[in-house]
Amino acid sequence: MTNATLRAADAIRILNDEFRRTFVGGVVLLTAGVEALPETSRRSLLKKVREFETFDADNDPHGEHDFGAFEEGGEKFFWKIDTYDRDMAAHSPDATDPSVTTRVLTIMLAEEY
Repeated sequence: MTNATLRAADAIRILNDEFRRTFVGGVVLLTAGVEALPETSRRSLLKKVREFETFDADNDPHGEHDFGAFEEGGEKFFWKIDTYDRDMAAHSPDATDPSVTTRVLTIMLAEEY
């Protein structure tokens, strides 16, 4: 990786972590399967996503902290952050720049992936 690539990954990781921990500055989506769970389960899932720190080479190969997986109540769940342009019509032209990027965090049952 080049230094510029590493710096971009660092910036994206910081922005993704901030969004994931606070849910501020983007859109949080729950899939139909997650939405159908009891409210207490949904709250627990949101807390687990906010507190997720189990990043490794398998789930975070680019160092951007944009994906995670965990178990809750015997079910496996994934969360994923995608970056779109401000109109949400295409990918962000620069995921390091919040002024041109909308982050979307989706929480799903693994079977819905």
